Amino acid sequence: MLRVVVPILVLVVFVYGLIDLIRTDSRQTKGISKPAWIVVQIVLPVIGAVLWFLIGRPRGGGAEAAPATYRHPTAPDDDPEFLRNLARRQRNQAEADRLKKLRDELEAKERELRNGTDDSPGPDAGETHGSGDSAQGTDEVK
Repeated sequence: MLRVVVPILVLVVFVYGLIDLIRTDSRQTKGISKPAWIVVQIVLPVIGAVLWFLIGRPRGGGAEAAPATYRHPTAPDDDPEFLRNLARRQRNQAEADRLKKLRDELEAKERELRNGTDDSPGPDAGETHGSGDSAQGTDEVK
């Protein structure tokens, strides 16, 4: 009976250790890298599995620890910071559009004024006092 139990126990420990190692995130392995742990477990089935459970396995249950350390929402629309930034970007874009519209209106009015002053007589044309001789106006005392 011992001939049957020992090989089955070795096989169970090897398979369980290998499956646990494969399901563990590579960032959570300790000691050596995940591919190196796989090689160790294949070359030394029982010793590799025991070393994996004692040294390389992350503490806290492996599969249960991964969601606890993952702090970011799964979708951008679930992230409150993303939504705040989105609202801020929309406000900034609306303000930029408003400023652009005001600038365009101002430029249009300036063009309109420039076009309107080009058609009207100049500032010298409106003078009716004096004969146009600028030297004559300087001799008079007021």
